[in-house]
Amino acid sequence: MKTLHVFNTYISPNAFDYVKNTLESTFISEGELVKKFEEKLSKQLNWINPVTVNSGTSALHLALILANIKEGDEVLVPAQTFVASALVVLYLKATPVFVDCQYETGNICPKDLERKITSKSKAVMPVHWGGYPCDMDEINKIAKHHNLFVIEDAAHALGAEYHDKAIGSISDFTCFSFQAIKHITTGDGGAICIKDDQIAKRALSQRWFGIDRANALPNYLGERIYNIKEPGFKYHLNDYCAALGLANLECFQSRLERRRKIAGIYREEFNKLDNLLLFNEQEDRKSSYWLFGMHVQKRESFIKYLKENGIVAHVIHQRIDRNECFGGLKDLPNQKRFDETQIHIPIHDGLTDEDVDKIVQTVKEWH
Repeated sequence: MKTLHVFNTYISPNAFDYVKNTLESTFISEGELVKKFEEKLSKQLNWINPVTVNSGTSALHLALILANIKEGDEVLVPAQTFVASALVVLYLKATPVFVDCQYETGNICPKDLERKITSKSKAVMPVHWGGYPCDMDEINKIAKHHNLFVIEDAAHALGAEYHDKAIGSISDFTCFSFQAIKHITTGDGGAICIKDDQIAKRALSQRWFGIDRANALPNYLGERIYNIKEPGFKYHLNDYCAALGLANLECFQSRLERRRKIAGIYREEFNKLDNLLLFNEQEDRKSSYWLFGMHVQKRESFIKYLKENGIVAHVIHQRIDRNECFGGLKDLPNQKRFDETQIHIPIHDGLTDEDVDKIVQTVKEWH
């Protein structure tokens, strides 16, 4: 029996030619393909100043540095996320302050966000859970009032929109992931979108040791001429990864629409089932549907029945404040409820119409 998994890895048929050509050129470090990939991300997805890096985690870490987060500062983050969102705060010896989620979406709760702000708060990191955009108007209003940077963790939200604006064009910083099971993969990789042009220029040097690579040209001895003013990192993407990204970007819009079509079928078929509550969606935003989540009261029974029928359903990321490195569980009542009932079912490029029909019928049969 074929097993339908929650995730898959999409590789474009054209990727083999892209990568082959890059390998044959022997120019596989950061070069023209990285620049071309960034240009296409900006043009096709309406991202502002995308700066590619070698992982989504590097993107988050670098965004915090660009926002001048220092030791002792506080960064407000949701507990409903992957550990990377808060670990990067610890890298800088700053403090992650955990904010409750909305039970209906899994996204950060603006009301609890405002309650958690102190004189030490310097930034807020909303995570677009499953690809569904957070309440960015409310979050940016709060951030502006308290003089906070907004660093969106959009690892799930490539292609998502909020008020007809692309995620990647709204806040100070927006961080994306190109990890293997994301919408577009470069094997591993990431990007930061940066609204301020000068900060974007700083990011280009910070991703490569602090050296302004474009202007640090070799002298007659063959050595680059540079003077590092602040230490940077080896966070740059390479042309090998960019080649894969360029190929996978080609048909992204049609693949995204396919996900949205599947989500529409799920929502129509499951909307009125007892013992099952779909995550809330509003018409003023569009999800990228990296995940399709819901709340199920009899979760173990649900998981078991789907598994018996060749369908994988499972929890994605329980609250990260349970990890000792973050100081232990906080009082987050909505998060507690969310953890008790959240579940996700397959939604990805690998699903055929027959697969979708099978998932729909199996969920209805369990019900």
